[in-house]
Amino acid sequence: MASFNKVMLMGNLTRDPELTDTASGTAMCRFGLAVNRKYKQGDEWKEDVCFVDITTWGNLADNCSKYIRKGSPVFVEGRLNLGTWEKDGEKQSKLDVVAIIVQFLGSKQTTEPPIGGDIPF
Repeated sequence: MASFNKVMLMGNLTRDPELTDTASGTAMCRFGLAVNRKYKQGDEWKEDVCFVDITTWGNLADNCSKYIRKGSPVFVEGRLNLGTWEKDGEKQSKLDVVAIIVQFLGSKQTTEPPIGGDIPF
């Protein structure tokens, strides 16, 4: 059976991007994204927020660390990734998004193209 793993999110950064380099020298950037959803329940409007951790790699990681900050609106396209590890003898896991494209949506657009990856819109 075929598999498909694609995520598209639009929201605002919950914290400044954190840029690090791997041991091999590859840039990696992580940031949090808040995605708001409004819905009607009876006669009342409610709001729900989903918090998602985003990871970017390479040139996209460099661009994210340079051009976006906490509160910046972005569109993210990527894939779900399940990380697993062991801490104090207990198995831990965390679901996050590995971004292929990050489109900066803020009013202060830069001259540098803020998208990355091989997949065009």
